[in-house]
Amino acid sequence: MSGFSACIEWLFAVEAPAFADRIRHAKAAGLDAVEFWHHSNKDIPAVRAALDETGLPLAGILCELGSAMSETGGLPGLPHTGKRIASLTDRAEHEAFLLSVDVSLAAAQALGTSVMIAQSGDLLSDVPREEQHRAIVDVLREAGRRLSGSGVVIALEPLNDRVDHPGYYLTSTTEGLDIVDEVSSDGVRLLYDIYHAAVMEEPITRLDGRVDRIVHAHLADTNGRHAPGTGTLDTAARIGWLREHGYAGFLGLGYRPTVGTGGGWRALRAAG
Repeated sequence: MSGFSACIEWLFAVEAPAFADRIRHAKAAGLDAVEFWHHSNKDIPAVRAALDETGLPLAGILCELGSAMSETGGLPGLPHTGKRIASLTDRAEHEAFLLSVDVSLAAAQALGTSVMIAQSGDLLSDVPREEQHRAIVDVLREAGRRLSGSGVVIALEPLNDRVDHPGYYLTSTTEGLDIVDEVSSDGVRLLYDIYHAAVMEEPITRLDGRVDRIVHAHLADTNGRHAPGTGTLDTAARIGWLREHGYAGFLGLGYRPTVGTGGGWRALRAAG
């Protein structure tokens, strides 16, 4: 396992209101990498300078439309919605999603990250679930083709619909893995989130024999999505399982600090 990555949308926000300074705080705190969500609202040169200064790698960013939305004032499938993330379940938004792949690839290469996180979008009540599954596979196949040879991959992220994302389509780790297998592209992998899987009451053994499909992982405790050790989830056991079964990527700390960021990850690192 490569170590812990700080999601600086939340972590170090109290300590460093200036976004790029959060990278410096992460380095000082002993983190191994940083990541964040939206690239379109960031000062990319300042972020790049802080990454270069600290030597921290950027573990990932979101695949989003970004500046392309504001420049066009609307995109096919997304007229006047203001959305930055196109839905994969809705074929009407596929052209917009593929544009977001192109836009985010440029940002990823400028920042030196190899992971762009994609989300399925919401469950469509008027479309059979099987068709929505096929829509996701189809658009990700095209996205994988566009990413071929770039060294950058899309990480498809299952989320929970019980607490944080009501109405979200992809809540099953198994279905996420099946989609990755059906796409069959080196440019498409899975993001496994320990917190979201736990909320959905999924055992980590759902990953057995398929850990190699995971390019990135996220971590937070249950009972509030706060730091490891603040809730009821045995995060150390789940991290240990991933490590023992060959997961080699970063663990992204995607939790909400209760006051300052704190160092809940240090106990997990010390536990081995």
